Order: sequence, then C-alpha cells, then structure tokens
Amino acid sequence: MKTAIIGGGIGGLITALYLRQQGDEVVIYEKDFQLGGRLAFVEHQGYRIDKGPTIVLLPDMIYTILEEVGIKRSEIELLRIDPLYKLNYPDGMDFYKWSDTEKQINEISRQFPGQENGFLTYLDQMKWRFDQGKSAFLDRSFVRKNDFFNPSTLKTLWKLKAYQTVREQVKQFFSHPRLQEAFSFQTLYIGGSPFRSPAMYSLVPFSEHYHGIWYVKGGYASIVSLLESKLRERGVTIMLGHEVTSLETSQSSCRGVWIDGQLAEADRFVLNGDFPLARKLVPKEQSNKSYTPSSACLLLYLGLSRPFEEADVHQFIMSDDFDKHMKDVFVDKQLPKDPSMYVFYPSKIDSSLAPHGKAVMYVLIPVPSGSNINWTKIDKYVDNRLDILENRGFKGIKAAIDWMEIRTPADAEQEGLYEGGSFGIAPTLTQSGVFRPQLRPFSYNNIYAVGASVHPGGGIPIVMQGAKLLADYLKDEKNRLASS
Repeated sequence: MKTAIIGGGIGGLITALYLRQQGDEVVIYEKDFQLGGRLAFVEHQGYRIDKGPTIVLLPDMIYTILEEVGIKRSEIELLRIDPLYKLNYPDGMDFYKWSDTEKQINEISRQFPGQENGFLTYLDQMKWRFDQGKSAFLDRSFVRKNDFFNPSTLKTLWKLKAYQTVREQVKQFFSHPRLQEAFSFQTLYIGGSPFRSPAMYSLVPFSEHYHGIWYVKGGYASIVSLLESKLRERGVTIMLGHEVTSLETSQSSCRGVWIDGQLAEADRFVLNGDFPLARKLVPKEQSNKSYTPSSACLLLYLGLSRPFEEADVHQFIMSDDFDKHMKDVFVDKQLPKDPSMYVFYPSKIDSSLAPHGKAVMYVLIPVPSGSNINWTKIDKYVDNRLDILENRGFKGIKAAIDWMEIRTPADAEQEGLYEGGSFGIAPTLTQSGVFRPQLRPFSYNNIYAVGASVHPGGGIPIVMQGAKLLADYLKDEKNRLASS
C-alpha cells in the first residue's frame, strides 16, 4: 500500500510515521524546501525564534502520540512554565496565572478578593467537562454522521452547555470582568473569539491550569527536525520543493498527483494543506461550502542586543477595552487601535536562541484575517506598539533591537494559510465537531485530510491527535478490505 501525503505540516508528518509503522510505503510532497509548515523557525545572524506556535499545551497527549510512533520521551525535553504568564493592564495591575492551585488562589486573593471559591468551583466543574469533551469529541472522528447525531453525544453536548459561548460560560464562575477575560481569552490560541467560540473550547483555558504550559527546549519547531530524522531513518520518501498542482481522479477514486507535469501514482492520498485551499487540488470538488477563517496575527520577531531579566517567558499586555479589540478583529474587520498583545521571551530559559549576551523576543497582535487591511503601510502602527511595550515593562526595548522582522496576514496568505488566518478555520459552532471538515471529506474513496482546519481542530497537540484518528481509521479500513 502506497500513501502520498500532500504537505509536510505536523499533521502530515505524524500521519506518515503512523502509516510507515503500519507497513505503508509513504511519500511526502512538500512545496517548500523545509518541512513543518507553520511550525518553523525564523533565523537571522545567530538569532532563532519560533515562527508560529509557542505555547505548548497537553504535554501528555504529545508524549503519548510520539511514543506510539516510536519516539521516546527522552528525545524531546519539555520544561514546565509556572507561573504560566503575566497579564499586565494599563492601570499598572499585574495578574499572574498559575498552574499551582494554591499559588493561583493566593494571586486571586491579592487582586480579586472574594473570587477564590469561584476558581475552585471552576477547577472542579471543568475537570469533568474536559474528560467528557475529550472522550466525546477529541478521541473520535465523525466520518459517519451518526457518531455525532446520536442521543449519547447530543446529551454530552447539552451537559457541556455547548450552546453557550466561552465568555458566557466563564461568567458563572467569576463576576469580575478581568477574571472573565483571564479565563476566556485563550480561544485566541486557536483563532477564535471568546464571544463567539462555543463553550466546548473552555477546555483550552482549563488545560493551562490542569496540564500546565510547557516549553520545548530549543524551540517548539525543533520537533520538526526530530520527526524528519525519524521519517528518513524509516524509509519515508520526502520530496521537498515539489508542489502538487492537482489530483488525477476517476468517478470514485484518485490514482495520482500531478507534479512538474508528471503523474505520480499511489493507492491513498492525504491532503495536509489548509483545507479550504487544499480541497481545490481535487478536480470537480463538489462542495461550494464557504468557510470562516480564524483570526490572523501581526507578528514581530526581535533580535535584542541585551537580555531583559525582568521579563517572563509568556506575558500578555492587555488593552483597556478587550471587548472592543475582539469586535475590531472578528466583527468590524479593522486594524485594532488599542489591541492586547502577547509577548514571548524564550531567552529567559533558553540561551541557545541568540548569540552570547543577547536575546530574542516575539510579539503577537491578534488582527483580522481577510483583505480589508493594507498591510504595506503599518510601520507607524508597529512603532506605536513598540512604544507601548516600552511603557509597559520593557524599558529600552526599541534601543535594544538589533534585528526585527515583521510578518503580516498577507505573508501568511501567500504561504498558503486561508485568507491569512493563522489557525485554520475559525472554531465557531458551525465549524466544530461534525460540522468541521472530516478526515474523509470527499466522496472519493481514497482521499483523506488532516490539519488545523480538519476535525478535531487547531493547535499542535490537537492536529497530532487528528493524525492519530486518521491513522486509526486507515488501519481499520485496510483490515476491513483484507477481510472482505
């Protein structure tokens, strides 16, 4: 059995390892000259920093999947970050989020006295919801619609109050608006608004506290080089700089991919590009379904001439009006005038990312996807954001910049992300669970899909889980064919 994987993102790489383990001949076609997709490094004269994902969640899921494809825990070093991060507000308030329950209660007592019991109730109720939600939605696919539309799953959805938004749900635990923000803004990790994402995504902020936030020693993207070495050791063919232009299909199946004017044949085909765009490779793809993209990111990569010892690994520079920021991004589709910002400073714990005595930093500003904004005229906007960093805990940051690279949603769209959205399609109710593209998304019997826009969704561990679901499905399918 030969499987062709179109795209070398994390979903395609994990799928390839599973299928090779099952005895498949596997070939990966990647249009770029490196694997990893958005899981990559930006590098400049000795500076190296993660290009995309930085916050590592669900470490046990990551480790378990890697172990299943024959990668030992000792081959990847995860460092736990606690405090998780700091939220800094314009009036000077700092609020720390902790994985340690006692320290989090003390911090709530310090800044929001009277809200401590709400946090304990939150932990208790959300643990049950996480376990139920993982079993009902993360651990299964919905290729067969009846696996979703049945009394058991619908009852779970009702118990999880999926009809609520994440922000609505958190109000039952906390009355202070800033605590409501602190326990709901994490939907931005997967490109969704807390005011629009269904309550099942409350599992993201809960996971921070229960499972912790971690850092991959050497950077998150260092996982890619490990996976590539394993793939090559095991005989997977990796074709870099080879862009698939279309799939050759018959009435019910696919027989090959077109590359450089040549037809390369295989038995099965896995699309690993951003699904709304990758589906266009399939001739006469019948669905005209439109998708809502996730939010996008304006990213600043900084090489600094000196370290900032007072900085945390992760911190959020919160705006005075977070609700307005979300409206700008998700409703009005305009450049936010007063955005919250995420600052990633891995040099706090990893000296390997910059020349001796220097440091790296990454600043992320949630912005709209789509084409409403002219991204060629943002120099003044970026300079204003740096001024805010100067005034909110990073004194001297502008003078310390040796190197800066800016990545806009226009760059992301050019690289193959749907409408420049950074996280696949948005995690809305009508794009979640059974309503999201599934691992077998077409009527063709041998074309499959994996990635952030495919169920179960975005985020590195969840995409890895999607690859596991696909591999399990293909294994069962092969067994059914062998026994028939």
